[in-house]
Amino acid sequence: MERKYDFIARLRVTVPGADTKTSFGHGTAQLLQGVVELHSLNRAAKRMGMAYSKAWKSIRETEAHLGITLMERQAQHGSVLTPEGAKFLEAFLAAERAADAAVREAFKSRGY
Repeated sequence: MERKYDFIARLRVTVPGADTKTSFGHGTAQLLQGVVELHSLNRAAKRMGMAYSKAWKSIRETEAHLGITLMERQAQHGSVLTPEGAKFLEAFLAAERAADAAVREAFKSRGY
């Protein structure tokens, strides 16, 4: 009987010596992807089952932690990623895919 496993790597981007609580991780990436798709942090947060205030606080804390602006509000027009935010998200997602592939390969090469 062949076993099937799902291997998922979870990355966090942080600054050296800092607490990972405000680091950029999968949850932040999901929020930002939601902003890209829905043009609204509020709708992105609701889709994730998160309060808007918590999402906004999380984004602001992550921005302060990393020293970059990821997203900007456009009043009644919703929110958009900054060019740097879009570039950072793209790099994070590429790294996450590469890490997932590396984990799968490491287990596959050992018979899993």
